[in-house]
This record gives sequence, C-alpha cells and structure tokens, in this order.
Amino acid sequence: MESEAMVVAEELVKDYGGFRAVDGVSFRIARGELFSLLGPNGAGKTTTIKMLSTLLRPTSGEAWIAGYSIVREPGNVRRVIGLVPQDLTADDEMSGWDNVYIQARLYGLPSSEARERTREVLDYLDLMEAAHRRVATYSGGMRRKLEIAMSLVHSPKVLFLDEPTLGLDVHSRRSLWRYIEDLKRSAVTILLTTHYMEEAEMLSDRVAIIDRGRIVAEGTPEELKARVKGETVYIELKDPEYTEPLVLALKEKLGLEPSVVEGKVAVRVDRADTLLPELARALNGFPVKAISITRATLEDVFIELTGRTLGGSEEPLDPFRYRRMIRGVR
Repeated sequence: MESEAMVVAEELVKDYGGFRAVDGVSFRIARGELFSLLGPNGAGKTTTIKMLSTLLRPTSGEAWIAGYSIVREPGNVRRVIGLVPQDLTADDEMSGWDNVYIQARLYGLPSSEARERTREVLDYLDLMEAAHRRVATYSGGMRRKLEIAMSLVHSPKVLFLDEPTLGLDVHSRRSLWRYIEDLKRSAVTILLTTHYMEEAEMLSDRVAIIDRGRIVAEGTPEELKARVKGETVYIELKDPEYTEPLVLALKEKLGLEPSVVEGKVAVRVDRADTLLPELARALNGFPVKAISITRATLEDVFIELTGRTLGGSEEPLDPFRYRRMIRGVR
C-alpha cells in the first residue's frame, strides 16, 4: 500500500445472493483529501462505505484504512475512523450533549477528556446552545450536525460521510457544506458519497463516478468535465409524440446525433451559437416548448458514460420529519 494513501480499496466485491451490489471497486484516497463517490441511488455507494467501515465483510477484495486491513484488523480500523451514516443514530430521548459524550466514552476517552472533546465538537458545529435539549426537538440540519459531532469526538484520521445532506432543505444543505469544507482544510481524510452533482463538484478534490456497482470514471471535477466537449442543447417539446420525428429530422437535415434525455431531445455541439440559426429552421413545424443550452457538468459526464441521468434532482422524503411522524402515531 502507498505510504501517503489513507484509504486503499482493491477490487472490492459484495454479493447479496444472486445480486452483485459492488463489482470490483478500486480507488486510493491521499492523506487530507476529500474524495467523492458520485452516483444514483442503488449504485453501490452505501455498500462500499459499509465495507470500508467494517459494517459489512466484502465477498472478495481488500481495503486498508490508515494502514489497517478491513478484513484482518477491523478493530483497529474502527478506532481511526468516524462514520456519518444515512440512518440516524442519535438517541432522540437524550440530549445532544449526552449523545456525543457517550460516544466519546465508548471510544475510550477518559471522562475529563470526553467532556472537553464534547464541548469542542458541539461548539465547532454551533450546537452548544441546544446541547442540553432533547434530540427529538432538533431540526433536520441540527440532527445531521449532531451526527457529525458524534463522528468527530474521538479525532478520527478518516471520516466517512454517507449522503450527509440527504433529506435536507437547500439552506441546511449549504450550511452543512461549510462545515465539510472546513473539515477538508484540516488533516482529516474524507470519503463522501452523494448523488448531488453540485455537492460533488463543489466539495471534492477528486470524484469517482459509480454506476451499478462499478467505477466508470475517476478524476478531479475539471478533469471529468473535460471528457465532455462543447455544449449541450436541450429541446423540450409540447407533445412527446414528436420526439422521435425530431430526432430523425436533426439527423437527416443537420447530420447531428441527438439523444433523448428525460423526454428532451439533447444535441451535443462544439458551439451552440453557431448551430442556432440552422436549428431554428430544422425545428420549423415542431411544437417546441423550450430550448436550453448548458455547458458540461458532472451529470453530462454520467450521461455520456452510462446513457442515463444521475437522478435525485427532486428532494427526497425528509427522514427526520418521517421519523417524527411515525413516533406521533404510535
């Protein structure tokens, strides 16, 4: 293993019966780097995190965290990592302070040091004012920050963030990004999973795009976007019955190779402004609703590689509100 690599995954595989959730995943994360696994729901991101954090044993393959094998030395791995899972782990009936303090004691910190670290991480995440309130009264954003506080209290070398902003509103999500960016400037090595392309692009030093259990591309956000040349013109029609005729017309009249993405006809070109006059003539007679032009994004890279969109553009069900609702009807 490389001396400067804090996380090394080599050909990780996880099978569930006849289903292969992770299929030969390999990557390296340098000390102090923020590395993202970007992919749609069901791509294998969480399963990969669970194997690296020793919650699941790989079917085959191996990984090392800070030099420790996840297969042969799981106890040592757990001592040097912090994990913020998708599922909520804090006890609703206890205070935020007690949740973090107990976590510190479970990691073996003496009581005085555990109190000091609890104070430090709660203050760092702006939770001291609410520290002695029951967690059940916390907002979704506060709950996520509390989960991060619990994962940081023992000063881990490697931090796993599994969809940390899932279910949060836009304001809470951006607020949490500021804390992640601050952690990124520290000595902590971070592995982030997300299906939000903006999140991956903004926070990551490097990104691995994962789809159906396999990594299909890896690099810095700029390196990945450079794989998609030019701009994309999206044509939205009022009547979907005209989609296929439009695809044929653009092929025959302009020699283009359009694709259909979520019901829109997409055309990739070097420069959209030079295409527009010809495109306007070709669109004559078609019921056009809207035309938009975008430069390459990480989603474009994903589409280019897989022929599908990342998804996740809609806000998912807020798990915090859902759990509160369920408690209310019990």
